[in-house]
Amino acid sequence: MDVVIVESPAKAKTINKYLGKDYTVLASFGHVRDLPAKDGSVRPDEDFAMSWSVDSPSAKRLNEIAKAMKSADGLILATDPDREGEAISWHVLEVLRQKRALKDKPVRRVVFNAITKKAVLDAMAEPREVDASLVDAYLARRALDYLVGFTLSPVLWRKLPGARSAGRVQSVALRLVCDREAEIERFVREDYWQIAALLDTQRKETFEARLTALDGKKLQKLDIKTQAEADSIKAMLDGASYRVLSVEAKPTRRNPAPPFTTSTLQQAASSRFGFSASRTMQVAQRLYEGVDIGGETAGLITYMRTDGVQMAPEALEQARAAVNDTFGARYLPEKPRHYSTKAKNAQEAHEAIRPTDFSRAPDQVRKYLDGDQARLYEMIWKRAIASQMQAAEIERTTVEIEAKGADRVAGLRAVGSVIRFDGFLAAYTEVKEDDKEDEENRRLPEINTGEALERKDINVTKHTTEPPPRYSEASLIRKLEELGIGRPSTYAAILKTLEDRDYVTNERRKLVPQAKGRIVTGFLENFFRRYVEYDFTADLEEKLDDISDGKLSWKDVLRDFWKDFSGAVDDIKGLRVADVLDTLNEELAPLVFPPREDGGDPRICPKCGTGKLSLKLGRYGAFVGCSNYPECGYTRQLGENGENGDAEAGLDGNKVLGTDPYTEEEITLRSGRFGPYVQRGEGKEAKRASLPKGWTPDTIDHERALALLSLPRDVGQHPETGKMISAGIGRYGPFVLHDGTYANLESAEDVFSVGLNRAVSLLAEKKEKSNGRRGKPAALKELGEHPDGGGVITVRDGRYGPYVNVGKINATLPKGKDPMSVTKEEALELIAAKATKPGKKSGRGKARS
Repeated sequence: MDVVIVESPAKAKTINKYLGKDYTVLASFGHVRDLPAKDGSVRPDEDFAMSWSVDSPSAKRLNEIAKAMKSADGLILATDPDREGEAISWHVLEVLRQKRALKDKPVRRVVFNAITKKAVLDAMAEPREVDASLVDAYLARRALDYLVGFTLSPVLWRKLPGARSAGRVQSVALRLVCDREAEIERFVREDYWQIAALLDTQRKETFEARLTALDGKKLQKLDIKTQAEADSIKAMLDGASYRVLSVEAKPTRRNPAPPFTTSTLQQAASSRFGFSASRTMQVAQRLYEGVDIGGETAGLITYMRTDGVQMAPEALEQARAAVNDTFGARYLPEKPRHYSTKAKNAQEAHEAIRPTDFSRAPDQVRKYLDGDQARLYEMIWKRAIASQMQAAEIERTTVEIEAKGADRVAGLRAVGSVIRFDGFLAAYTEVKEDDKEDEENRRLPEINTGEALERKDINVTKHTTEPPPRYSEASLIRKLEELGIGRPSTYAAILKTLEDRDYVTNERRKLVPQAKGRIVTGFLENFFRRYVEYDFTADLEEKLDDISDGKLSWKDVLRDFWKDFSGAVDDIKGLRVADVLDTLNEELAPLVFPPREDGGDPRICPKCGTGKLSLKLGRYGAFVGCSNYPECGYTRQLGENGENGDAEAGLDGNKVLGTDPYTEEEITLRSGRFGPYVQRGEGKEAKRASLPKGWTPDTIDHERALALLSLPRDVGQHPETGKMISAGIGRYGPFVLHDGTYANLESAEDVFSVGLNRAVSLLAEKKEKSNGRRGKPAALKELGEHPDGGGVITVRDGRYGPYVNVGKINATLPKGKDPMSVTKEEALELIAAKATKPGKKSGRGKARS
């Protein structure tokens, strides 16, 4: 009997079925060891010695593996086929050696790109040793990330209080987002006019042609700069005669794109479905690990962390057969298509992401999948099928037209295209972000060279140049890939880290840098510029790839990096905070000192009129304050989205709104480091209330301030219990509360208007969703049965936030974790950690941590 180690219990269950009773398949639940989050875990002075720690759940699983090895004939390490998978196998092996659990038993490493019976059995027939070069590349990457984080972050904490951390790749990704924001702020809009003619052919068919030339000069996009100039040209065209100079129909071919890689899958899922990168990877993980298809558990797609674009020979045969069966022989190329990636530093050891069995068409498996799984699988299947189909044949037509009027001559052009053969487009078409109508996709009527045309109308439209768009998750991933920064398995984690640390927010699918992120980037660009340079980071990634290929020594790479990096950190340690702030005041002037409505100096204090505004650092981060402090106490929060001027805040010091009719205390509207708020009275006992989301200072009057300060508001007694129902605004937004049960309201305005009947209905609806158990919220999602029994694992949202539950165990989710993105593996980790905590009782309420 051999012990087989995989990463997740879902894979363990499926693979155990494939291998049979001669094997015991156990899950490591991901990594079993990590570098402790404290100084000294990587020690450059000891030739980069590394200390590893094992948490309680991992220790329990390792003990189970060691126990199983006592009666085993050998060990088979079958973790994922990438560097992380290789590292997990190495960690498990190292721990078992330390425990002396292996003795002389054979150890084999196997990898499979898909969780199907054939793939697993084929892999078992071709074992190898743990790849030392891949492990070295992992160790180098882990040490680099640790050294950057634990050396640079303390500098940030001292020089920029409130800054969370810096990271080797994370900071470069943040710089991309911040540089784009600075580009948008510097952008100067220009007005321009475009002119188009609606023309009729002799057969009375209408089409549009755009003005492209005037008096023999080719017109550029911005050449018509005034309304007067546009009107003059329109007048000329109104009286002109039109003749077709030429009609050129040029056939073109559009070839299909390769099957998905990790980054292209994330980009397509974002554009097509609005999925975040992390959501895409979670759904893909479930498709990879296996789904019950009519009593058979099978992985539906190949491994989803890859930058390879090729498919295995047997997969090419399956794909071509599916093309022939589904679309017909006309759509099948004579030979299979082969692709090579254009991504910098790509590793093509793995296949592209494809279906494990092309005969499983999306319509056949949809009933076994949830909505997200079905959509993602269909897209993967169609993209892979399309990659092996004929090119689309398109005829592009360009019509050149001459307009003569008085003593002037203008040139116009009409462009259109016709799909003569759809080819791969019959299976898959790209959906691009911000897709706008393309004139080349317009269909033109029959137009003949030399024929006269009749003018129907002349359209003059004013336009304004637009700044470059903010990055979306998809476009940022594409940019990182182009630059050779990061790797397929890291993109989702990078984006999540930036959001978790409040460096960026995702607003309408666009990444908006927050003030905290702008300040961190400004600091790093000015004082650690080399380490956030794109080429430097990409070159370091290339060195890590060379380590994995056995071309470089991982410790040599670390020595070269550490020598320069530690010197740079030593140089900056003596820098005064005042010098840092002076630099950031200049670097981030559009963010810190936006223009004033009155045109005055944006750096002059609006309260005292003589002090100079500057960045200040407090316990919770940066804010803007007056140089005349403490005589002048003016402060202003660095506003959201970088738009934080006094004009927007609507505050120039404290604004008196009136007095409280009962206490006769003064009510004021103020601006603090955390935004605008209203206050009644003075001193420590003063009552304060922040403005709810969507409320702005210019909308706050005496009445609204009184309403805010009076919360929570009594709505009325519940007709069944006689207990009071109240309404208020809390950490998670507006709510009604009765006897410990909360129900959400849609807006802050509802807090002041909700009546007794509506409140009772909302509370009743909340109670109905609690599965009949008082105080236990309804399940947001189910994650499946616990592998050790005990019932179904669920994700719920309770009074104190979201948590996972099985039986009587409740384990709180980490702060910022989206409850809908929790995977079964993550839930098992949290539950295991909760179950092993000393001094905690199981059950509702007290079992929460």
